[in-house]
Amino acid sequence: SSPCFTMNISVRSLRSLRGLSSGRRGAMNVFDRSTKRKQKEWASSLLDSDKYDYLRDEVGSRVADRVYDVSRTFPLALDVGCGKSHMAEHLSKDIVERLFLTDISDSSLRNRRKCEIPSHCVLADEEFLPFKENTFDLVLSILTHIINNTKYPVVVIQIHQVLKPDGVFIGAVVGGETLYELRCSLQLAELEREGGFAPHISPYTAVTDLGNLLGQAGFNMLTVDIDEVQVNYPGMLEVMSDLQGMGESNCAWNRKSLLHRDTILAAAAIYKEMYGNEDGSVPATFQILYMIGWKPHESQAKPVKRGSANVSFADLSKMSKLQKTNEKS
Repeated sequence: SSPCFTMNISVRSLRSLRGLSSGRRGAMNVFDRSTKRKQKEWASSLLDSDKYDYLRDEVGSRVADRVYDVSRTFPLALDVGCGKSHMAEHLSKDIVERLFLTDISDSSLRNRRKCEIPSHCVLADEEFLPFKENTFDLVLSILTHIINNTKYPVVVIQIHQVLKPDGVFIGAVVGGETLYELRCSLQLAELEREGGFAPHISPYTAVTDLGNLLGQAGFNMLTVDIDEVQVNYPGMLEVMSDLQGMGESNCAWNRKSLLHRDTILAAAAIYKEMYGNEDGSVPATFQILYMIGWKPHESQAKPVKRGSANVSFADLSKMSKLQKTNEKS
């Protein structure tokens, strides 16, 4: 594997505008990018950080399977928000000839996994990709906050821009009803102990919205599917500890930083009572939304115009009746 070099990309002062999208005035972002960077830096600097990589490793292998399904060689690929490069080790240089890795965490890039693909690291925020348009044949992304604004998906739009025509984006995000057990337990406990509740779990993209966001960014021939990964833990405190170790604590602008000890203990008891397994462990559910989108090109298949069909669906029923009659005779 080629040595990994790190390029510091200076980001425009737009980042200092709290929560405002870089692309459209007045469109509010969901996540605090500065907090997310600090969370990832802290998590990747842990001496035992590898033990928290199980979810990214699993999703990385599943996304790699989708890359192989395309049956194409990609001369130049980009992994957006790569972390410690959880996907490259599952790909071969026969499929991806050269790979660029980007992440907001310098520590993650320095601790990246080795792979056989010649790789280059770029320290950059996913919302400010420092690449020219029409550069990459393939863009990948796993478990990154690429959906920061449902009205103007900046990261997805930039991914579309850096792809070459007929290039493909293959990604996976945590979405749907992820961590519903933890969310409900915290809400019930806080409501009981404090008379109200605040969001402590990051908001997630609904599977019904994902196709619309990809289409809004300019992708076509979309594929979206959902997968569920359930992990068992000794208790709720271990769930929260692992989320912190993954660098996936809540970083939404409207998060409540303080959670009282009594509320945490009550939530842990509620978690075990409502969702606990027979062996005393508790489950945590992660719903993974996989997406594939292509940048338009004239060579791609296009849907025919409405009304151009020369066979009616009504004729199909007649044909089946004719076939049955012929079989009887």
